[in-house]
Amino acid sequence: MGKTAAESHRILLEVYDEHALAEQTCRKWFARFKSGDFELDDKERPGQPKKFEDEELQGLLDVDSCQTLQELATSLAVDLSTVGKRLKTMGMIQKQGYWVPYELKLRDIERRFLTCELLLERQNERVFCTELSLVMKMDPL
Repeated sequence: MGKTAAESHRILLEVYDEHALAEQTCRKWFARFKSGDFELDDKERPGQPKKFEDEELQGLLDVDSCQTLQELATSLAVDLSTVGKRLKTMGMIQKQGYWVPYELKLRDIERRFLTCELLLERQNERVFCTELSLVMKMDPL
């Protein structure tokens, strides 16, 4: 192509307007590509946050599911927002102080169903007993 970094940046500005990358970034990329480095992935940097696996976070939740975001972040030595984002991608939400999956597992659905059946059964028995006691209290003429 034979274009310089400045010329390429001007073309990017014409096409992308204010959404174009900065000229300095364009120059850095040109220098990297010119040196033969065509790797597009981010390189490790000293300021980059420590990475952790979902299994580490899940392990902490298995030990104590009522930990706060701050406690989890401290345990993993990462930023609070990083833990929050990771919990969201894992499908976890906090309910009454406990971290639980947003989607119910089959056993939880069955347990809720059985509980509802039991409560409905109790309610139906209670109504019957109330009506029966009213009938028993009535004096026949």
